[in-house]
Amino acid sequence: MVTEVGKVGIVGCGTMGSGIAEIVARNGLPVAFVEVDAGAVERGSARIASSLDRQVSRGKLEQAERDAIAERIQGSADWSVLGDCDLIVEAVPEVLTLKQEAFRRLDEVVRDDAILATNTSSLPVMDIAVHTRRPNRVLGFHFFNPAPVMKLIELVRTVVTDENVVDVAKRFAETIGKAPVVVGDRRGFIANQLLFPYLNQAVWMVDSGYATKEDVDAAMRFGAGLPMGPLALTDLVGIDTFVGIMEAIHSQFQDTRFAPRPILSQLAAAGFTGRKSGRGFYAYEEPGSSRVVPDDSARAPADPDSIAAWTTVGVLGTGTMASGIVEVCAKAGYEVVVRGRSKEKAEAVAAKVAKSLQRMVDKGRVSEGEMVATLQRIKPTADLEDLAPSDVVIEAVAEDLDVKRELFAELAPVLKPDAVLSTTTSSLPIIECAMVTDRPDRVIGLHFFNPAAIMKLVEVVPTVRTDEQVVEQSRAFVDKVGKVGVLCGDRAGFIVNTLLFPYLNDAVKMLESHYATAEEIDTAMKLGAGYPMGPFQLMDVVGLDVTLAIIERLKQEFRQPSYEPAGLLRHMVDAGFLGRKVGRGFYVY
Repeated sequence: MVTEVGKVGIVGCGTMGSGIAEIVARNGLPVAFVEVDAGAVERGSARIASSLDRQVSRGKLEQAERDAIAERIQGSADWSVLGDCDLIVEAVPEVLTLKQEAFRRLDEVVRDDAILATNTSSLPVMDIAVHTRRPNRVLGFHFFNPAPVMKLIELVRTVVTDENVVDVAKRFAETIGKAPVVVGDRRGFIANQLLFPYLNQAVWMVDSGYATKEDVDAAMRFGAGLPMGPLALTDLVGIDTFVGIMEAIHSQFQDTRFAPRPILSQLAAAGFTGRKSGRGFYAYEEPGSSRVVPDDSARAPADPDSIAAWTTVGVLGTGTMASGIVEVCAKAGYEVVVRGRSKEKAEAVAAKVAKSLQRMVDKGRVSEGEMVATLQRIKPTADLEDLAPSDVVIEAVAEDLDVKRELFAELAPVLKPDAVLSTTTSSLPIIECAMVTDRPDRVIGLHFFNPAAIMKLVEVVPTVRTDEQVVEQSRAFVDKVGKVGVLCGDRAGFIVNTLLFPYLNDAVKMLESHYATAEEIDTAMKLGAGYPMGPFQLMDVVGLDVTLAIIERLKQEFRQPSYEPAGLLRHMVDAGFLGRKVGRGFYVY
């Protein structure tokens, strides 16, 4: 009986198989891989050699280490080389019949006590295991691409997998420097089941014309802190691979969000499969390159001359968001009039900005003179009339439509005819605010992200009544205050929240189904998808009550049954477990 893995076999030496071979050999274990013929063996060996050589050229490996690693890897077209392996990992293309045939052949050559693993990312492990005489010694061993870099491994046990097999596999994963998460046999497992609906929704946003691919990608990078935007990630995954995984997950769950968008199948059929072909949603310098070639659809930069005469910004509100916006605009050189319900509340905003700037002075990021000049530009007031000189007013009061509409109605008669009136709402319909004014064509959404002084993103949201000049002025203003602006339509959630919060809701549903723990799900998304925070950590920061409110608003807007808030989320909010701000959410603080 295998208790420790001493030698590893691999079936298939493509991108994934070669990466697995490399990481195992780098950790001192011998590896034997098999391919369909001598030519494929040669290509697999060359792929491994090329990867090792790149690391030598970058100073990450010594030449002697590189040679030692290469010597531990043996390739062959003869499956008998797998006969003395303790663990064999199948890494053939994501086609069920190919994997089943591979396991049938393994049964003929490997030892009875060997552990058989499939690297499938979406297929049922049990459907593969039953094609051997030893389904109890079969499990999923899902590496993430690129295997030498990504830390996560999803270990997938079926209903018949022996516990000692899981234990040995877990110890082996840790031995080669990976972080294993043990999950049940469900299509997509943790990471892909949460990641791919999000990617699919992003594809729909672009395909429907709601936002450009560049704006969607920028929004998720700068607004959600993700290492890569969803369209760029889809190109990296491979559009044909994406379609296959989505089809597999959809066949189990029958949720329309898992049905790949038609544009994906069209691109795959055309051979535009992403980076590997040199073209997907983006065009690349050459197949396999990460360098994007700009296309003709790119939007022209905003014209700074359109706001050259602007000198004054008005901010309505005294909360955290308003304080951040005041700081951003004052640092950019604007006179800022901040209006609160009382002069004291408005002055408290100036005090918050002073504290923030003092911290920057202490860290050497801002000089004393710059701090003083910035603070002198802030004018606190309780009088709406004091906003009259403003070139643009940003409303940042409570997320309550009635409150916002009342303010817009009061404010419009005070302002100059050509002033821009904006709201930083994250979920409410901007057109409802615009239509209570005498100038709906001068109203736009400017959705800053919290904390506004730090977060780079602003979603610029015109309504169907917004004048094009206002859109261009707003884009130029966002540039002037040092933010990244993205354009999208007046729809609940805009880009970031529409993509982010259904994913968070799906994570809660996965937890309440007892498929995995909050810790395991957080680990999977951080290590498998490169997210800076797991979904439960993020919800605790955002606030479970805020999360629930946004999901309910999305459900109301889109009428999508799968947007129904998870029952567990409602129960947590009802119990007062709202996250970090109260000391308990999905985690205890």
